[in-house]
Amino acid sequence: MARTILIVDDEPAIVQTLSGILQDEGFDVLTAADGETALRLVEEEGPDLVFLDIALPGLDGLEVLQQLKEQLPLLPVIMVSAYGNVENAVKATRLGAYDFIEKPPHADKIILTVRNALELSRLTEENLQLRRRTGPPEEIIGQSPVMQQLREQVRIVAPTNAWVLITGENGTGKELVARAIHRFSKRSHKPFVEVNCAAIPEELIESELFGHEKGAFTGATSKRRGKFDQAHEGTLFLDEIADMSLKTQAKVLRILQEQRFERVGGSRPIQVDVRVVAATNKNLEELIARGQFREDLYYRINVIPIQVPPLRERPEDIPLLIEYFLQEFARENNCPAKIMTPEAVAVLRRQPWPGNVRELKNFVQRLAILTPGRVIDLTHLPDIGGAEQSAGDVDQSFFQITSLKEARSQFEREFLRRKLAEYQGNVSLTAEAIGLERSHLYKKMRTYGLDAGREAEDNGAGKNGQ
Repeated sequence: MARTILIVDDEPAIVQTLSGILQDEGFDVLTAADGETALRLVEEEGPDLVFLDIALPGLDGLEVLQQLKEQLPLLPVIMVSAYGNVENAVKATRLGAYDFIEKPPHADKIILTVRNALELSRLTEENLQLRRRTGPPEEIIGQSPVMQQLREQVRIVAPTNAWVLITGENGTGKELVARAIHRFSKRSHKPFVEVNCAAIPEELIESELFGHEKGAFTGATSKRRGKFDQAHEGTLFLDEIADMSLKTQAKVLRILQEQRFERVGGSRPIQVDVRVVAATNKNLEELIARGQFREDLYYRINVIPIQVPPLRERPEDIPLLIEYFLQEFARENNCPAKIMTPEAVAVLRRQPWPGNVRELKNFVQRLAILTPGRVIDLTHLPDIGGAEQSAGDVDQSFFQITSLKEARSQFEREFLRRKLAEYQGNVSLTAEAIGLERSHLYKKMRTYGLDAGREAEDNGAGKNGQ
């Protein structure tokens, strides 16, 4: 998308000269003959740079410059004057002007000044984005095989421009994966723009995505840039894309194919360059079969599919996540990090966590807030399905055993029984989770008289087979 430059001058000859020079260099040009019009165009069109004459009817150039810098401090403004007045040049510089050029303008000087101003603006914006990151970027936590595979997918896909469809249950971290793809991409210095398609009312989603012109509908009191426009040269993250209506899906498909759109109520085509990353917790193929999602849109966004696994499929990552969340909470609140005992961690590891990583994070933060001391143990855990009480019962039964060998045997039997129940009787998954060979686990089960199917049924899960 070509950069837009606004020329503010009441002399037609100067406007014509500047316009010709800039258009020959590939810039889009807007013009205004007075300060009031200039301020309105800046608000509506969002130019990348402004040429501003000092001597204007009504508001003079210095007054316009002051207002522009109050509203948009990063917008580069080049002052133009027929009089090489040192006092005016000093005032303009103090107010934030990038440079001061005398009339008549020379082409070489204009081109060099514009390119330097735009480059400085770009570098300043990049620096501000880096400074806004108040801490380390969120990481994809986990050493389980499925998470190692997920990180490898991100590493391979991120440097390309391929579009990505991320699927997974609520709370698994789909947005985290999308941000990682952007962070490791060649577009990382450009915007990452998120759109939650489920949170925007149907009647407003087109305006949100494409922007609107002033007066396009009731309440549109000024022009507004849409998300596609804001994400130019960066990444557009369409979260919960399955919640778009079929009407909006059709429009989005056309824009994704052409990388060009018009604002609501407008007629001027706007060309953009965006990388699209979409996400959903729904089965799009089932929605397609029911006529609720466009098949052509599905194939357009599903260039690289990435599945984010639920937490129940990687319980070995729960201790790492707990430690990460405790450290994160301490960093954000500038306080010492709390510690969770292995017994408490073991209880949390056995939970199903239907809300996935998001639920676990909220739970750990709640414990960090409500636990008075630095150590979080079993006594601080609320009732989460009775698991902590069962653990206490087992501990009490051990105290009745006089032989260490018998205690070890009883613990091992109870440990294996619980793990088989946790994995719904699936011997292969249980063996992998506890670090045993499958044949070795079968031997242990025969020794202790354990039956995978019975343990699953006793846990209320039903027999799942082996």
